[in-house]
Amino acid sequence: MHIEIQPGVRLFFDIEGLGHVPEGRALKERPTLLLIHGGPGFDHTGFRPFFSRFTDLCQVVYFDQRGHGRSSPRPLDEMRLDVFADDVVRLCEALGIEKPIVLGQSFGGFVAQHYLARHPAHPSKVVLSSTSHHFGLARKIERFGALGGPAAAQATRDFWERPGPDTWAAYEQHCRHLYNTQPKPPDAGGWMQFKPDILFEHTRTELPGMDLRPGLANVQCPVLVMAGEQDPVTPPEDAAEIAAAIPPQWLAGLVRFPGVGHGAWRDDPAAAECVLRGFLA
Repeated sequence: MHIEIQPGVRLFFDIEGLGHVPEGRALKERPTLLLIHGGPGFDHTGFRPFFSRFTDLCQVVYFDQRGHGRSSPRPLDEMRLDVFADDVVRLCEALGIEKPIVLGQSFGGFVAQHYLARHPAHPSKVVLSSTSHHFGLARKIERFGALGGPAAAQATRDFWERPGPDTWAAYEQHCRHLYNTQPKPPDAGGWMQFKPDILFEHTRTELPGMDLRPGLANVQCPVLVMAGEQDPVTPPEDAAEIAAAIPPQWLAGLVRFPGVGHGAWRDDPAAAECVLRGFLA
């Protein structure tokens, strides 16, 4: 389905689970879990099918961010964190969602952190999953080098310093298989609609100077931070620094998953489900 959140801006969204369930003679309202996908340039399909298991607790809303996936194309100069963060509010207003639980994965975590800074009273809870607060190139190079050797370290440096089709091709060859410790589902690669120009645009413009920690001082809701110990692209040290920037009364926990890479549910779904259920309930 598509919904217009601004004139000419149509977002693709999909919903699993009931928002209201019968309980005796009343309908009980369930919370809404809004999932912000990674990338940039990727789409929501990386959340499937894992998050279907939470429909007994909440209504799950998937969407493709502005210009991404199945949403309407938009100019590259709109691909900015301010816009993406405000789109979370716009989408909720269009769908009638109040006080969502928001989960941001990877780049979606950049958006979720900026959303917390700009709209701190909007969510009821936030999960920051496998994400960073800054460029952190030195850590990326060290991590990929440790996992994949000199070729992976060089491909990491080349892509993140000079994003484009050629450096992305080398990064795909030497680095992308190192993101996770378990193989991808065989069919999942065909689900995603990838728009690399959005990735290149963000990497050239906002990413090098990004520091999201100051905005986290504005947090006004519980925040759970999740990280994989073996994640090379958003290393667990970044998660620890994010957690340290959140006011202590709002930090629901920093969970580091051993033997896990980028997106805990991809490598240890049972552990990820246990942690998320505890937070969502």
